[in-house]
Amino acid sequence: MDELMDFEEAVSRFDPVIGLEVHVELGTTTKMFDGAPNAFGGEANTYVTPVSLGLPGSLPVVNRKAVEYAIKIGLALNCSIAESCRFARKNYFYPDLVKAFQTSQADEPIASEGYLDLDLADGSTYRFPIERAHMEEDAGKNTHVGGDAGRIQGAKYSLVDYNRAGVPLVEIVSHPATGVGRNAPEVAAAYVRSLRDIFRALGVSEARMERGNVRADVNVSLRENAEAPFGTRTETKNVNSFRGIENAVRYEIQRQAAILATGGKVIQETRHYHEEDGSTSSGRPKSDSEDYRYFPEPDLVPVKPARKWVEELRASLPELPAARRRRIKEEWNLSAEELRDLINAGAIDLVEETIKAGASSAGARKWWMGDIARYAKEAEIELDEVPVTAQSVAELDALVVEGKLTDKLARQALEGMLAGEGSAREVVAARGLEVVSDEGALVAAVDEALAAHPGIVEKIRGGKVQAAGAIVGAVMKATQGKADAARVREIIMERVEG
Repeated sequence: MDELMDFEEAVSRFDPVIGLEVHVELGTTTKMFDGAPNAFGGEANTYVTPVSLGLPGSLPVVNRKAVEYAIKIGLALNCSIAESCRFARKNYFYPDLVKAFQTSQADEPIASEGYLDLDLADGSTYRFPIERAHMEEDAGKNTHVGGDAGRIQGAKYSLVDYNRAGVPLVEIVSHPATGVGRNAPEVAAAYVRSLRDIFRALGVSEARMERGNVRADVNVSLRENAEAPFGTRTETKNVNSFRGIENAVRYEIQRQAAILATGGKVIQETRHYHEEDGSTSSGRPKSDSEDYRYFPEPDLVPVKPARKWVEELRASLPELPAARRRRIKEEWNLSAEELRDLINAGAIDLVEETIKAGASSAGARKWWMGDIARYAKEAEIELDEVPVTAQSVAELDALVVEGKLTDKLARQALEGMLAGEGSAREVVAARGLEVVSDEGALVAAVDEALAAHPGIVEKIRGGKVQAAGAIVGAVMKATQGKADAARVREIIMERVEG
């Protein structure tokens, strides 16, 4: 069991420095260097070719679409795109690396020296520095049978599936991020979340973290103060959730602080993250780059993206998430807190689609962030998994705006929509929820209520207009809540005063 220092004490005594290496699987049709399908799942070892399996005599060919996606990612991250770059062999042995080397990029990446601006919860902005984005291939997948939590320790045997071997990756390597202080966990998670959003906006990956489409290696070190040399770092491998990234940073800060405070030394190593309790555990000593014996890949020619092509790709970039958030904040007249709530709820896309379908921004936000968000929370599902569409929510909002539904009736309609009873108008018709708009019927209901409560009528005439609320309630009860309460109050005052 690791000794941990209180987090607040740790960040007051030491200066955290973080860095992240983020891998994204590209959504190409085929793999990075061969024609095998790039697909998730499937029977083990069926999405392979001789190149995928590193068989003697097989030769790689670069996937042009993967190069295009890598350039788009580099441009979106404010990087410079290389006029010429090449692949290298990164040598190490592991059973899932069938060739005993990974085809990657070493000192000649496709993109370099960029940054990503992050909006933090306290309203501040942090510029996360990016060293490079380079192309490479993924390894296969090991399954350890008989060990603890699927790990190799204690396993009886291991199986290898090479379906993922050769899947195109872009790895984004950051510079050390300094000055993060106690915000280090939040900054790390915000950085990866922003990258995930960019990948999706560019259409280069599904970026589903639960499938391993996006994985982060989390580097953490501590130093005595902001002017001191960097401390020894650890690298927590393959963390694939935002909460996990925050937890890994927090845990390593607390663990390393406890070691340094007693005069100990932090070991440079890779570590494993444990989702169940947010801890990390020792893996293996961390290799330095020279240990991989990089050398240029002799079977591939250099990649030289034409400047015209790069500029065409730059011009084709969609509105990126940061620019979109700024636009939405202004167009929807949101406070920073309201925008943050929408982002955290995963509601921006849904609200925007609902507005495009005809709803007001206020109406769209009211439904998605209110009753629908509560339903999602109770059902333990994501907001975009709720069984209603943006079009149906816009239709519901329109019925309220048209005066055909009160908010109370609209909530009943939404219950039916969530239960699969149909669109808003279909549910309203089937349940008979539409507001009573027949003026004659409303007047008759008001007259009946006034006749049944002569004492209240006298109070109203005596100047106690708030007493009209009782008559409004009686009319609403008589109409099963289907009357427009504001119009009912107007009729009451007209009849009493008349």
